[in-house]
Amino acid sequence: MDLKVFTQAVLSHQARLFRVAKLFLRNNEEAEDTVQEILLKLWDKRQQLDHYQSVEALAVQMTKNLCLDKLKSHAYTKTEAMPDTVEVKELARTPHEQTELSDSNQLLKSIIDNLPELQKTILHLRDVEEYSFEEIEEITGQTINNIRVILSRARKSVRDSYLKVNSYVSGN
Repeated sequence: MDLKVFTQAVLSHQARLFRVAKLFLRNNEEAEDTVQEILLKLWDKRQQLDHYQSVEALAVQMTKNLCLDKLKSHAYTKTEAMPDTVEVKELARTPHEQTELSDSNQLLKSIIDNLPELQKTILHLRDVEEYSFEEIEEITGQTINNIRVILSRARKSVRDSYLKVNSYVSGN
Protein backbone atom coordinates (compact mmCIF):
# COMPACT_ATOMS: atom_id res chain seq x y z
CA MET A 1 0.00 0.00 0.00
CA ASP A 2 1.50 3.28 -1.05
CA LEU A 3 1.00 6.71 0.52
CA LYS A 4 -1.88 7.68 -1.77
CA VAL A 5 -3.91 4.55 -1.01
CA PHE A 6 -3.09 4.82 2.70
CA THR A 7 -4.27 8.43 2.70
CA GLN A 8 -7.58 7.44 1.13
CA ALA A 9 -8.10 4.32 3.25
CA VAL A 10 -6.93 5.58 6.63
CA LEU A 11 -6.26 9.29 6.89
CA SER A 12 -9.74 10.15 5.66
CA HIS A 13 -11.04 8.72 8.98
CA GLN A 14 -8.73 10.77 11.20
CA ALA A 15 -11.48 13.14 12.42
CA ARG A 16 -13.72 10.22 13.40
CA LEU A 17 -10.84 8.54 15.25
CA PHE A 18 -10.24 11.79 17.12
CA ARG A 19 -13.89 11.99 18.19
CA VAL A 20 -13.80 8.39 19.43
CA ALA A 21 -10.56 9.03 21.35
CA LYS A 22 -11.96 12.22 22.85
CA LEU A 23 -15.11 10.35 23.91
CA PHE A 24 -12.97 8.08 26.06
CA LEU A 25 -10.13 10.35 27.14
CA ARG A 26 -11.97 13.67 27.54
CA ASN A 27 -8.83 15.54 26.58
CA ASN A 28 -7.92 17.09 23.23
CA GLU A 29 -4.16 16.60 23.51
CA GLU A 30 -4.44 12.99 24.70
CA ALA A 31 -6.93 12.25 21.93
CA GLU A 32 -4.61 13.77 19.31
CA ASP A 33 -1.66 11.77 20.65
CA THR A 34 -3.72 8.59 20.61
CA VAL A 35 -4.81 9.14 17.00
CA GLN A 36 -1.20 9.77 15.99
CA GLU A 37 -0.14 6.51 17.67
CA ILE A 38 -2.89 4.63 15.82
CA LEU A 39 -1.94 6.19 12.50
CA LEU A 40 1.68 5.16 13.04
CA LYS A 41 0.63 1.60 13.90
CA LEU A 42 -1.56 1.47 10.81
CA TRP A 43 1.27 2.82 8.67
CA ASP A 44 3.54 0.07 10.00
CA LYS A 45 0.82 -2.50 9.14
CA ARG A 46 -0.07 -0.91 5.79
CA GLN A 47 0.88 -4.04 3.81
CA GLN A 48 -1.62 -6.17 5.78
CA LEU A 49 -4.53 -3.69 5.66
CA ASP A 50 -5.88 -5.21 2.44
CA HIS A 51 -6.77 -8.34 4.44
CA TYR A 52 -9.32 -6.45 6.56
CA GLN A 53 -12.92 -6.04 5.46
CA SER A 54 -13.10 -2.51 6.91
CA VAL A 55 -9.96 -0.52 7.63
CA GLU A 56 -12.12 2.11 9.32
CA ALA A 57 -13.58 -0.42 11.75
CA LEU A 58 -10.07 -1.70 12.48
CA ALA A 59 -8.83 1.84 13.14
CA VAL A 60 -11.76 2.64 15.43
CA GLN A 61 -11.29 -0.63 17.34
CA MET A 62 -7.56 0.05 17.73
CA THR A 63 -8.33 3.60 18.92
CA LYS A 64 -10.88 2.33 21.43
CA ASN A 65 -8.48 -0.30 22.76
CA LEU A 66 -5.60 2.14 23.09
CA CYS A 67 -7.84 4.63 24.91
CA LEU A 68 -9.00 1.94 27.32
CA ASP A 69 -5.38 0.92 27.91
CA LYS A 70 -4.46 4.53 28.65
CA LEU A 71 -7.37 4.91 31.04
CA LYS A 72 -6.32 1.75 32.88
CA SER A 73 -2.67 2.72 33.12
CA HIS A 74 -1.46 4.55 36.20
CA ALA A 75 0.42 7.02 34.03
CA TYR A 76 -2.76 8.50 32.54
CA THR A 77 -4.02 11.67 34.20
CA LYS A 78 -6.59 14.07 32.92
CA THR A 79 -4.98 17.41 32.25
CA GLU A 80 -7.89 19.21 30.60
CA ALA A 81 -11.55 18.54 31.21
CA MET A 82 -13.97 18.36 28.35
CA PRO A 83 -16.24 21.39 28.05
CA ASP A 84 -19.45 21.06 30.05
CA THR A 85 -21.75 22.18 27.27
CA VAL A 86 -22.27 21.44 23.64
CA GLU A 87 -21.95 24.49 21.44
CA VAL A 88 -25.29 25.60 20.09
CA LYS A 89 -25.81 28.44 17.65
CA GLU A 90 -27.37 31.34 19.44
CA LEU A 91 -30.37 32.38 17.39
CA ALA A 92 -31.66 35.42 19.27
CA ARG A 93 -32.34 33.41 22.42
CA THR A 94 -33.25 35.10 25.63
CA PRO A 95 -30.84 34.71 28.55
CA HIS A 96 -33.40 32.41 30.18
CA GLU A 97 -33.53 30.18 27.09
CA GLN A 98 -29.74 30.12 26.86
CA THR A 99 -29.45 29.08 30.51
CA GLU A 100 -32.12 26.43 30.10
CA LEU A 101 -30.40 25.03 27.01
CA SER A 102 -27.03 24.99 28.75
CA ASP A 103 -28.51 23.23 31.79
CA SER A 104 -30.17 20.63 29.55
CA ASN A 105 -26.89 20.00 27.73
CA GLN A 106 -25.02 19.56 31.00
CA LEU A 107 -27.70 17.23 32.33
CA LEU A 108 -27.67 15.06 29.19
CA LYS A 109 -23.87 14.91 29.19
CA SER A 110 -23.89 13.86 32.84
CA ILE A 111 -26.57 11.21 32.26
CA ILE A 112 -24.68 9.77 29.27
CA ASP A 113 -21.38 9.82 31.19
CA ASN A 114 -23.00 7.69 33.90
CA LEU A 115 -24.16 4.98 31.50
CA PRO A 116 -22.29 1.68 31.55
CA GLU A 117 -19.27 1.85 29.24
CA LEU A 118 -20.69 -0.45 26.55
CA GLN A 119 -24.00 1.45 26.42
CA LYS A 120 -22.16 4.77 26.22
CA THR A 121 -19.90 3.49 23.43
CA ILE A 122 -22.71 2.01 21.34
CA LEU A 123 -24.90 5.08 21.84
CA HIS A 124 -22.03 7.31 20.70
CA LEU A 125 -21.11 5.16 17.71
CA ARG A 126 -24.71 4.90 16.49
CA ASP A 127 -26.21 8.31 17.31
CA VAL A 128 -23.19 10.61 17.10
CA GLU A 129 -20.84 8.91 14.66
CA GLU A 130 -23.76 7.39 12.70
CA TYR A 131 -22.13 3.99 12.25
CA SER A 132 -24.22 1.17 10.82
CA PHE A 133 -25.09 -1.78 13.03
CA GLU A 134 -22.68 -3.92 11.01
CA GLU A 135 -19.82 -1.49 11.66
CA ILE A 136 -20.65 -1.36 15.37
CA GLU A 137 -20.67 -5.16 15.38
CA GLU A 138 -17.13 -5.20 13.96
CA ILE A 139 -15.93 -2.59 16.45
CA THR A 140 -17.50 -3.97 19.62
CA GLY A 141 -17.65 -7.68 18.89
CA GLN A 142 -21.34 -7.70 19.92
CA THR A 143 -24.02 -9.26 17.73
CA ILE A 144 -26.40 -6.94 15.90
CA ASN A 145 -29.29 -8.11 18.08
CA ASN A 146 -27.28 -7.36 21.24
CA ILE A 147 -26.35 -3.95 19.84
CA ARG A 148 -30.02 -3.16 19.24
CA VAL A 149 -30.93 -4.20 22.78
CA ILE A 150 -28.04 -2.27 24.34
CA LEU A 151 -28.83 0.82 22.27
CA SER A 152 -32.50 0.63 23.19
CA ARG A 153 -31.66 0.30 26.88
CA ALA A 154 -29.19 3.18 26.71
CA ARG A 155 -31.71 5.46 25.03
CA LYS A 156 -34.44 4.46 27.49
CA SER A 157 -32.12 5.04 30.42
CA VAL A 158 -31.15 8.50 29.14
CA ARG A 159 -34.79 9.40 28.44
CA ASP A 160 -36.02 8.12 31.83
CA SER A 161 -33.23 9.85 33.76
CA TYR A 162 -33.79 13.11 31.91
CA LEU A 163 -37.55 13.02 32.46
CA LYS A 164 -37.11 12.06 36.10
CA VAL A 165 -34.85 15.04 36.78
CA ASN A 166 -37.06 17.43 34.82
CA SER A 167 -40.30 16.24 36.44
CA TYR A 168 -38.67 16.52 39.86
CA VAL A 169 -37.43 20.02 39.13
CA SER A 170 -40.72 21.19 37.64
CA GLY A 171 -42.72 19.43 40.38
CA ASN A 172 -41.21 21.65 43.07
